[in-house]
Amino acid sequence: MGRESNKRKRGRKPKIPSTETLDLPSTTTTSTANATLDDVFSVGNIELIDPPNTTTVNNHRTRGRPKKRPKPEKSPPPQRRGPARSVENCGDFVEVTVGDGDGMGARVVPAMDAVVKVFCTHTEPNFSLPWQRKRQYSSSSSGFAIAGRRILTNAHSVEHFTQVKLKKRGSDTKFLATVLAIGTECDIAMLTVDDDEFWEGVSPVEFGDLPALQDAVTVVGYPIGGDTISVTSGVVSRIEILSYVHGSTELLGLQIDAAINSGNSGGPAFNDKGNCVGIAFQSLKHEDAENIGYVIPTPVIMHFIQDYEKNGAYTGFPILGVEWQKMENPDLRTAMGMKPHQKGVRIRRIDPTAPESNVLQPSDIILSFDGIDIANDGTVPFRHGERIGFSYLISQKYTGDNAAIKVLRDSEILNFDIELATHKRLIPAHIKGRPPSYYIIAGFVFTTVSVPYLRSEYGKDYEFEAPVKLLDKLLHSMPQSPDEQLVVVSQVLVADINIGYEEIVNTQVLAFNGKAVKNLKSLATMVESCEDEFLKFDLDYQQIVVLRTETAKAATLDILATHCIPSAMSDDLKS
Repeated sequence: MGRESNKRKRGRKPKIPSTETLDLPSTTTTSTANATLDDVFSVGNIELIDPPNTTTVNNHRTRGRPKKRPKPEKSPPPQRRGPARSVENCGDFVEVTVGDGDGMGARVVPAMDAVVKVFCTHTEPNFSLPWQRKRQYSSSSSGFAIAGRRILTNAHSVEHFTQVKLKKRGSDTKFLATVLAIGTECDIAMLTVDDDEFWEGVSPVEFGDLPALQDAVTVVGYPIGGDTISVTSGVVSRIEILSYVHGSTELLGLQIDAAINSGNSGGPAFNDKGNCVGIAFQSLKHEDAENIGYVIPTPVIMHFIQDYEKNGAYTGFPILGVEWQKMENPDLRTAMGMKPHQKGVRIRRIDPTAPESNVLQPSDIILSFDGIDIANDGTVPFRHGERIGFSYLISQKYTGDNAAIKVLRDSEILNFDIELATHKRLIPAHIKGRPPSYYIIAGFVFTTVSVPYLRSEYGKDYEFEAPVKLLDKLLHSMPQSPDEQLVVVSQVLVADINIGYEEIVNTQVLAFNGKAVKNLKSLATMVESCEDEFLKFDLDYQQIVVLRTETAKAATLDILATHCIPSAMSDDLKS
């Protein structure tokens, strides 16, 4: 989607609030469960004293602390023990009744039974040593059943999965699950279970409309702090285009004030009618903020589901491959030939690999998208009294859909019908479950740069620790062709053949024997087929590496054996 350019300032690291995904423990390297644990209210932990009389506890939703009831002189009313708020805030889901001497009887609406606990075993690739994987680890999160014998959860909950198991509420059995689709950008995954026993008594949730501000929401899941199902409640406090941490994208999202903790990932958020209005997926951890959670809303969820049903696989969210600039300055609008009544945004750059590069040009003014006028700040009307970034309109489309775009070029209005496609980044945010590519010659380990690679090399603060040139390419570079990759010397495995080159690390490879390096496969092919006397690699910062071809290839086998590396190249480069 089109994005507004924001320059990153180098220097002392600012104190930035971190937005984190919510698995237990963290199922993705973008998240760290370091929050102070809030009280987790669990339905299973509610206790009531059996009173002598029949009483019904009303389910009216109230904000704040429950009012204290006056104590009569005779026959005091039944007293609650435990977290009473979680009973009152359950809305339509839990109704607590006290019977004649029989104690408490609880009626749970089937929507609550649709919430499951997700157990996942992950085996993450080792991007720094790409021929092996890291030690496996486990996580738990939440999910819920939808129509068609399917389960929805978060993509980061099953990232790099080797095994996924599900457990229903009140059950002691874990069922093996199959992953049908993983939507990295929208952080949603779809699962299913083949065992018919799992689906007995499971009623799928029904989806509701996008909620309004201050609408009550109830988040259900299995967060840290206990093993039973947990219910927290709050209200919708903001609706806007949010940054999805796991997918490194910007899509529509809800901000709520309900407590969301590690393990809540993938759990549904219900409205007061019992309909699902979103999926909990990340929260804001900052010393000045409390109870700020984020929910994936139903338009994004339905886009994911319909994309899968339409194509048999997840194809992603399309983008408009341009970077744009606001046109709020009147002098700028006049200089660009805009009339007083015209509004829009100026195209700064166009992705050369995007279809729109064939028709749009830099300095074009985008006036409207699909007939909806774009304001000078890049927003469009959303709902009554609300505006939202025009990227929301693009995210409603599907890959391959067409969009009508009206632009102003040299004071002339032009109309184009453009096919939308997914985004291709020079440094991808994910490799979507594939093992990383690598190639080794004479101890030089060549690989491609991705965000997981940078995180592996420099930690979660890679945006401040990584080399400036790599960060510049991450933030601003666009690929010139669909198969272009950023190839670097990751490290040098020390041997006699590479004396003097040991300190080369994470340096881009520009050319080999005078030919530009387009991607890792082209480099491996050129080196393997080279019959020249020397191998000459041109690196960034005007460095060169020269090796004698015959001795370099002979030394590679010994180096591989020394470091227990099974192959000199990854499987994807052998084909």
